[in-house]
Amino acid sequence: MRALAREALALVCAMILIVCARDAAAQRTVTVWHPYRGAEQQAFDQVLQAFERAHPGVSVTTLAVPFDAYAAKLEAAIPRGNGPDLFVDAHERIPSYLARRIITSADTAIARVGSDLEPIALEAVQSGSERYGVPLALKCLALFVDEELWERAGRPSLDSLESIARARAALPPSAYPLVYYASNAYFHSAIVHALGGQLFDPQRGTYAFDGSPAIESLTFVQRLLADRVIPPEVDGASVTPYFRSGRAMTVISGPWLVGELGGGRRYRVVVLPRVRDGGRVMSPFVTVEVAFLASNARAPELANELAAYLASPAAARVRATVGRQVVATQSVWSEPELANDAVLAAFRRAASRGRVMPTHNNMRLSWEPANQAIRRALRDPRATRVAIDQGRRRYEDASRPLPAKRSPLPLQLALGLIALAIALRSVQRARDPDFRAAVKRSMPAYAYVTHAVVIVALLVVLPLVLGATTSLYAGRDGALEYVGGANYWDIITARGGSLFASGTFYAVLLVTVLWTVANLALHVSIGVVLALVLSRPLLKLRAVYRVLLIIPWAVPSYVTALAWKGIFHRQTGAMNAILSSLGVEPISWFAQFSTAFAANVVTNTWLGFPFMMVVTIGALAAIPKDLYEAAEVDGATPWQQFRHITLPLLRPTLLPAVSMGAVWTFNQFNVIFLVSGGEPDGATEILVTEAYRWAFTRQAQYGYAAAYAVLIFGVLVLGTRLLERLTLGKQGGSK
Repeated sequence: MRALAREALALVCAMILIVCARDAAAQRTVTVWHPYRGAEQQAFDQVLQAFERAHPGVSVTTLAVPFDAYAAKLEAAIPRGNGPDLFVDAHERIPSYLARRIITSADTAIARVGSDLEPIALEAVQSGSERYGVPLALKCLALFVDEELWERAGRPSLDSLESIARARAALPPSAYPLVYYASNAYFHSAIVHALGGQLFDPQRGTYAFDGSPAIESLTFVQRLLADRVIPPEVDGASVTPYFRSGRAMTVISGPWLVGELGGGRRYRVVVLPRVRDGGRVMSPFVTVEVAFLASNARAPELANELAAYLASPAAARVRATVGRQVVATQSVWSEPELANDAVLAAFRRAASRGRVMPTHNNMRLSWEPANQAIRRALRDPRATRVAIDQGRRRYEDASRPLPAKRSPLPLQLALGLIALAIALRSVQRARDPDFRAAVKRSMPAYAYVTHAVVIVALLVVLPLVLGATTSLYAGRDGALEYVGGANYWDIITARGGSLFASGTFYAVLLVTVLWTVANLALHVSIGVVLALVLSRPLLKLRAVYRVLLIIPWAVPSYVTALAWKGIFHRQTGAMNAILSSLGVEPISWFAQFSTAFAANVVTNTWLGFPFMMVVTIGALAAIPKDLYEAAEVDGATPWQQFRHITLPLLRPTLLPAVSMGAVWTFNQFNVIFLVSGGEPDGATEILVTEAYRWAFTRQAQYGYAAAYAVLIFGVLVLGTRLLERLTLGKQGGSK
C-alpha cells in the first residue's frame, strides 16, 4: 500500500510539473491572428521572425484567417479563451469589439512607440480617453494610370474625372478612360465627399446618403456610363483584368492592386482627381490597420511588446518595402528608399486627403442600403430618387429600436409546469408493474439505439433547441436580452409596414416557394427523361454518359455557383458571348428579377438534376420487365406503358427524393448568395439568405435571424407534411 501511495504521489507531482511547465511555456508564447495574404503576409512573417530573434526564448504563433470570416471568428474565439493574444484588423470595428469586450487599451504599447505615429492614425484608434490598438498602416483609394494608353490618348489632364472622360475619343474601342467598382458605396463615397455629401453622419450617427449631393453623384456616374467612359457592371475582381490587359487608361483602386499587377504594365499612381474641372478633390475613406490587444490575452506583456515592435521603424521598413504597405510610422518616410517610392508616396498623399472611416457602430449598417441604392440608380436612372429613398428606409428598418426587454418569468413558469407534468407522468408510469416489465424486456434494444439517440440529440435536437431559445432574445453585436416572442411578431407583422413590401417575410416566402417549385419541376423532369434514355439497353456507352452527367452533382456547389456567375457576367460571360454571336444584344442578367431568377434556376438545375437521375435509374432497374412484355402483347404504346407502368411504380421511390430535394432547394444558400447575391435590389433573396443578412450584415441581430430560422423550419415541416398527404391521397385514389 505504501508503494502504491508513493507511486500515486509521484504521478501527481509529475502532473503538477507538467502543468506548470506548460503554463510557463504559454507565457513565453504569443499568438497572433491576421488576414494578410501574398506580399503582406511575407513581410509580416519576416517582422515576427525578427521579433523572435530579438527576444530569445519567445515564440510567436500565427494564424492567417480569411477576411470574410475574420471578425466572426474573433468574436467567437476570444471570449471563450481560444483566440489570439494580438490580432490585426481595421480600426472601424473598434465599437463592435468594445461592445463584446474582446479588446483592451493599447496606451502602454503606443507609449513605447512615442510620437512617431501618424496623427490621423492615432485619431482613428481613439475612443473616449483611451486608444485601442497600435496603428500599423493606412489604406485608401488612389488613381492608377496606364502610361502607354495615357500617352496614346495625347497625355490628357488627370486633374478631374471630366478631363479623363475626354480621352474617350482617342482610345481604342475596347478600352475605357476609367474603370472602377462604380456600384460599390466604398468607391462611390469619394465622389459623394467631393460634392459636399456623405454616406454616414458620424456626429449624429445617422444614414446620410440622400439629398442633392447623393442625387448629383449618381447623376454624374450615370453620365459616365452613358458616355462609355466607364464600363457597366464592373466589380472589384474585374478591375485588375481590365488594367492588366490594357483596356483601362486609369483605374481607381487601393494598394492591394499593386501586388496583383506584377510587371506586365508600365503605370504610375497619383492621388484621386477632382470630380469636375475646378471642383473639390475626391476624398476617399481611409482605413487604419491596427494591432489589437485581446482582452483575455494569455501573455499580455508580450502582446504589448510585440504590438509596439510592429510599429517600430525597423518593422515598418520591412512592411513598407516588402509588403508594400503605407505604414503609419512617420520616421521611415524620410529614408531614401521610401522617399523615392512614387507608388507608396502617392498612397500616403491620398491618405492625407481622405476621411478616416467613422467608427460609429451604425456605420456598418449603412453599407448594404447604400450599395443597393447605388446599384438600382445605375441600372435605372429614372429611379434615382426612389432608390435613394428606399436605401434610407432599409437603413431605418435595420437600425430600428429593439423590442423592449421582458421578464422571462412567464416562460420559466410554463417550462417548469411542463417539466413537472412530465416528471409526474414518468413517476406514474414507473410505478406500473407492466411498464417496468416492458422496459426490462427492451433493455437489450436500448443498448443498440443509445449511441444513435445521443448523436441525434447532440447534432440535431440540441442545435434546434438553442436556435429556438436564441429567437426569444434580441440585440445587436451579440448583446442579447430576453424579449419573448417580439421577434416573431415583428417578422409576421412586417415590422409595421406593408406585408408584401420588398424584404418582408411574406415577399421573400413567395420568392422562396416559386424558387423551390421551379427547381423541383426541372430537376424531376430532366432527371426522369435522362434516366429513361440511359436505361435503354441498346444505348451505347451508357456508363460513360452516366459518369459525365453525375459530374455536376460531384463538384462542390460553391465552385459551380461561381462558375455560373462568370458565365452570366455581362462583359466576359459565355452566355452573352453566345447571344452576341446570334445577333442578340448582351443582357444584364442581374439587373431585373426575371433574368436574375432565371440565372439562379439554371445554376441550381445544373446542380440538382443528377440526383433525380440517379434515383430514377435505380427505381427503373427494380421494375420487372415482365410488365412491359405483357403490355406489348396487349398492344400498349410506349406512352401508355410509361403512364400506366413506369410512372406509378416510380412514384413511391421519387416521393422521398422529391421531399429531400424540396428541403435542399428551399434552403439552397450557395446559389442565391454566390450567383445573384439577391440582386436586383434584394428581389431574389430567399428565406435562408435573408436570415443570413440579419445575422451577419445588419449588426449581428442573431435573435431576429434565429426567429427566421425557426419559421423556416416550421414552413418546411408543414410543406413536407402537405406534400406527403397529397401524394398518399393520389396513391389511394389510384388504388
